[in-house]
Amino acid sequence: MIYCVEDETSIRELVVYTLQATGYEAQGFADGKAFSAAMEQQLPELVLLDIMLPGEDGLQILKRLRANPHTADLPVIMVTAKGTEFDKVIGLDSGADDYIAKPFGMMELVSRVKALLRRTRKEKEPVRALECGKLMLNHDTHRVLVDGQEVVLTYKEFELLEYLLENRGIVLTRDKILDRIWGFAAGVETRTLDVHIRSLRQKLGDSGDLIETVRGVGYRIGDGK
Repeated sequence: MIYCVEDETSIRELVVYTLQATGYEAQGFADGKAFSAAMEQQLPELVLLDIMLPGEDGLQILKRLRANPHTADLPVIMVTAKGTEFDKVIGLDSGADDYIAKPFGMMELVSRVKALLRRTRKEKEPVRALECGKLMLNHDTHRVLVDGQEVVLTYKEFELLEYLLENRGIVLTRDKILDRIWGFAAGVETRTLDVHIRSLRQKLGDSGDLIETVRGVGYRIGDGK
């Protein structure tokens, strides 16, 4: 089940119709109150959440979801008319897994949904920890520690960091990262990757310097020495 929280009736109905036509169960809500009532009855696999909503706005709803242990890991794609980098960063820092700015094509939206669901539906893998310097990532517990202190990352930030650590010392091209983390390269703004890298570096503090930019190519995790 996918929930779409959007106050514009025409957009909400089109999104729900498109998702249903592509094989998903979907339900739409005009505001946070109706959405919250539905959440008490059934938790969805993914939420499409508009920022500009009457009453409680999308960012407030997102923060509430992330603060609740039962919905802290619920995949959320922000759907918003606000497309500036500042708004994107606020959404990502608030815990969104992805964003898509209006106006958008229905097929692009479906592709984003498929990519995110494909990752979240993966079978649980054995416990594994990846370390580099003072940085430690535990796949099974979905925790990241820097010098013993936990760092809270969004779902996509975690996957990005894990991919870099899995390939420690190897330069990963932008296309490879976009394909692995977002599911496809075409249609995803390259600035999306830059925003996530910058956010990761900030959250990791001094360990953020481990993420090296290879100009004209991509990114890599250094040796941690």
